[in-house]
Order: sequence, then C-alpha cells, then structure tokens
Amino acid sequence: MNELKDKKIEMNPIRKIIHIDMDCFYAAIEMRDFPELANKPIAVGGAADRRGVIATCNYAARAFGVRSAMSTAQALKLCRHLVLWPVRMEVYRNESQYIRALFEEYTDLIEPLSLDEAYLDVTDSSNCKGSATWMAQELRARIYQTRQLTASAGIAPEQEFGKNS
Repeated sequence: MNELKDKKIEMNPIRKIIHIDMDCFYAAIEMRDFPELANKPIAVGGAADRRGVIATCNYAARAFGVRSAMSTAQALKLCRHLVLWPVRMEVYRNESQYIRALFEEYTDLIEPLSLDEAYLDVTDSSNCKGSATWMAQELRARIYQTRQLTASAGIAPEQEFGKNS
C-alpha cells in the first residue's frame, strides 16, 4: 500500500474538444453583407442553366426543402422565389481566417474540417479558467460580436462526440 503513495502516478486528463460549426456560413455572410436578403430564402451556388449545385442556403430556404449539394434546378422547383446568389470564395476564406485567428487565442490544437467547421482541443487551455463550456460560449459570442455570424458549438472528450453534441 505504501508503494502506491511513493510512486508518482501520471493520469491523462480528460480531453476537452470543442466542435465549432458556423451556421449557414456562406449564406449568413451574404445576408450580413447584403441586408436586403435577410428575410428572403437564399441559396449560394451555381447557376441552374449551368448544371449548378447549391453550396449552402439559409433557414428560410431550408423550410422549402432546399439543401446543400442539391442541384440548383431542383432547388428552384422547390422554392420558386429562391434568391440564387453567386459564390464569393475569397470573402468566405477571409472570414474563415479571421475566425481561425480567434480560435488560436484559445488553443493551437485546431483541426479545420472546412472553411466553416473545426475541432479545437482546449484540454490544456487556461482561458475561461479552463472551462470548455465557457470557452465555447465566449467564442460564439466573440464571433457574433466581431463578425455578426452565428456558430454552433459542441463539447466532448472525443471528436466524434463533440460534433454530435
């Protein structure tokens, strides 16, 4: 029994993974930059006459059944008054870089999944007194305050669970 007291037992802390996913990222940027789009069903993607595909859409368009990866022609059949907006990839990349810089204030252990989604391992972060919950809340608030964009966040000890939280 005394042997255990004398031995240094190293325990791995439970990992804290935050999964951040920007809400309707491309569409949200377009609605922010062009406020006249805010209350309309919009989709960002390719033109219907060029066999285009929807990259993303807002919640108003989703209410009509419009989804990402759907053909633009099908989306227009589902929602005749859908506003189709062209992709502005450089703008989305710039927004993504700004948001990633915010993530880097909390951890350098970032696994980007796309321009609008990433895993952050905040296990060793001292921000927000080490609370992953507070970090996720603070990140979401900072993204909204600085970029006027919303994000969802899940927290779990493993990446797979964080995405579903």
